Amino acid sequence: MKLHQYITLLITLCLVSCQKYVDIKKSGSQSFLETANDCQLILDNYDLFNTNYPIDGEISADDYRLNEERFDSDQISIEDRNLYSWKADAIRAAGQQWVSSYNKIYHTNLVLETVGDLEGKEAASVLNPIKGAALFLRAYALWNLAQLYAKPYNTATAPQDAGLPVHLMSDINDTPGRGTVKDTYDSIVKDLIEAADLMNPTSTVASRPNRVAAHAMLARVYLSMGDYPNALISANAALELKSTLIDFNTLDKQSFAPFRRFNAEVIFHSTVFHQNGTLEPGYGYEDLAIITPEIIAEYANNDLRKIILVKENLDVPVPSGTYRFIGNYEGAVGSAKLFNGLAVDELYLIRAECNARTGNAATAMEALNTLLRTRWLNGTYVNITIADANDALSLILKERRKELLMRGLRWTDLRRLNRDPQFAKVLSRKGGTATYTLPPNDIRYTLLIPQEVITNSTLIQNGR
Repeated sequence: MKLHQYITLLITLCLVSCQKYVDIKKSGSQSFLETANDCQLILDNYDLFNTNYPIDGEISADDYRLNEERFDSDQISIEDRNLYSWKADAIRAAGQQWVSSYNKIYHTNLVLETVGDLEGKEAASVLNPIKGAALFLRAYALWNLAQLYAKPYNTATAPQDAGLPVHLMSDINDTPGRGTVKDTYDSIVKDLIEAADLMNPTSTVASRPNRVAAHAMLARVYLSMGDYPNALISANAALELKSTLIDFNTLDKQSFAPFRRFNAEVIFHSTVFHQNGTLEPGYGYEDLAIITPEIIAEYANNDLRKIILVKENLDVPVPSGTYRFIGNYEGAVGSAKLFNGLAVDELYLIRAECNARTGNAATAMEALNTLLRTRWLNGTYVNITIADANDALSLILKERRKELLMRGLRWTDLRRLNRDPQFAKVLSRKGGTATYTLPPNDIRYTLLIPQEVITNSTLIQNGR
């Protein structure tokens, strides 16, 4: 089965599951989208656009470690074990994560084409938010893929480095090739800028993107590119529209699911999904995925994140003093879905980091203090004052790691921070009797494209 046929099959199965959301007609070349309402209903399909984003960056990152004694157990798949230990030949046999993301892109292109056909027939006030949401979701899916299968963005090499296929039409016979990293990011940025102009400022539910989400995603994308001035502009634009932070003093400190889904900080809700459950943050796998001890050691005594984001393992067969992750914004105990969406706390950290990088230490610390005051025990937080911008930056990056724990962002952070010798890090893990390492800027920071995709296409595999 060729790649385009494989994708068609998956899309067909998806469309069958979408019938309960949209009353569609499809025969031959006839589009199943005919009205703006059809388009909106497709974009509101939660299972299609808000779940199943790629997780392999989280598996490969260093926010957690696997129980060394259980490393070779049958609870951990060979593929997960290879990704965890950064094996040079670590590769997924199946293309699920790749195809799922391009399935999202396929549907956004269908929506965009339908909107184009409806222009002049329906009001711009109706069509513009739909078009903006489709552009946002197309960029969102492509960026998440780029964090795994394209090299980290480097201004000097982006015009030559192999990027990802940028599909701008729904024709499954469209084969744009990989293009360059610059092509990939140019498309992402272009879509998000246009989306910000078209979408409504707010949404009725956090699963539906809006103007805040477009600005917030631009901030995340620019940060991953090392474009800190534009990241700051975008973060500020988003914070002007939404700046609500949760006071951790108001949360249940005994709960193993202290956050509800669509909580007050969430701008756009999405999740990564791990079918095998190795990284499942709740009950059942606490003796497998243990939060890295160096992170736990960084939380101060009055920092509520030490009991709101993590819990000490007291009821499972692991060494005392180890911690599990419970701070999932997905909101369910034991969910295998990890929140990787956009939230206000991330924006404050981007504002802080970008101000520090431009030499504005005072404004950087103001943003950081605003965030941390909501994370500490009432009456115990004292504003931090740092005059040196580089010292401020070092602290902000430490706080970023503690705050955005298990959010699907650490792999991207490692990829970008490794370019600076001051923040580059050699990763090291033990599994069984072996020790594994990943040096900064190693070629393995770009994962291998799933074998099924390579076998059924003409795409060139990433190097090793």
